[in-house]
Amino acid sequence: MSTDRFEAHDYYMMDELLTDEHKLIRDSSRAWVKETVSPIIEDCFEKAKFPEHILPGLGEIGAFGPYIPEEYGGAGLDQISYGLLMQELERCDSGLRSTASVQSSLVMYPIWKYGTEEQKQKFLPKLASGEWLGCFGLTEPDHGSNPGGMLTNFVDKGDHYLLNGSKMWISNSPLSQVAVVWAKNEEGRIHGLLVEKGMEGFTAPEMHGKHSLRASITGELIFNNVKIPKENLLPGRNGLGAPLSCLDSARYGIAWGAIGAGMDCYDLALRYSKERIQFGKPIASFQLIQKKLAEMITEITKAQFLTYRLGQLRNEGRATSAQISMAKRNNVEMALDIAREARQIHGAMGITNEYSIMRHMANLESVITYEGTHDIHLLITGLDVTGIAAFNS
Repeated sequence: MSTDRFEAHDYYMMDELLTDEHKLIRDSSRAWVKETVSPIIEDCFEKAKFPEHILPGLGEIGAFGPYIPEEYGGAGLDQISYGLLMQELERCDSGLRSTASVQSSLVMYPIWKYGTEEQKQKFLPKLASGEWLGCFGLTEPDHGSNPGGMLTNFVDKGDHYLLNGSKMWISNSPLSQVAVVWAKNEEGRIHGLLVEKGMEGFTAPEMHGKHSLRASITGELIFNNVKIPKENLLPGRNGLGAPLSCLDSARYGIAWGAIGAGMDCYDLALRYSKERIQFGKPIASFQLIQKKLAEMITEITKAQFLTYRLGQLRNEGRATSAQISMAKRNNVEMALDIAREARQIHGAMGITNEYSIMRHMANLESVITYEGTHDIHLLITGLDVTGIAAFNS
């Protein structure tokens, strides 16, 4: 088991912008991660094993649906608190944050926003506590960046719906008690359906062979004439905008989470550079090492301010999808660049599991692709600034 020696670096004194509640949430979640997850995460990654036993703990620190009202089991926190939680989880591992952000933004969020009161009461408290795990079914084997082309469909059979199709690259799916599945009706309109574990014809096989997010469980969703009770349709919103609004919330969490991964790699590189002696002095004394470290903390600081402001806009209900795309794209690229530079500072030691750097690097290769690829987010910004779509929108 490794010791988590992480120390935060607040170059522009951003803590002064946080409330006491923000700092309490961040510090308590950091302490929980250091004590509970950091000692086991390398072993979980190496064995490609999801640490299922930590789910209640994630519920206790408020990582599941932190902004969901307390009446439904959430913590009723603001968007900056949600972001800080995601930062602390991904500072440990992207897969840990992925588990929480899927649960919060892709499962609990649509039930809270678009579900009936009965659906909220049935699902949200158990999801908030970690008793239940959920997943989000949008991506299909042949439809990733173009979710509107989905083939999964359902037909009205009078007293129930009949669902057929499949979804792929679904975080949490093999262990989930409920899946929020997006499918087309007979008219081709996209709706959300709550598919529950144990429904006949519904399976969620685990996917294997990943070199990334190995401590997170990933699977498929397969629907073979699954009978869905009519009360399991999310009635509050339909059309492609419904699942995309959920992705906005998740991408926002990723923007914060990526900062955590970058902070961890920077902290490791800074400490190592002061301890590693070459040519009779610490390598931190060499200009090229200082250049790398200076650029790392500069990019982290820029990302912190970008994301903090985005959190303010989210709190006010004014953040746009394009603004969220910019932050997700910028911050993940920042973290991946820092991971690569930190690995170089560590030399050969950087490829070992004594340090978290290569694990972060491998994980971030998934994060830069999922919930909108790096290039698609660039085109979203391009559309926003020019008013001209470079893809079918």
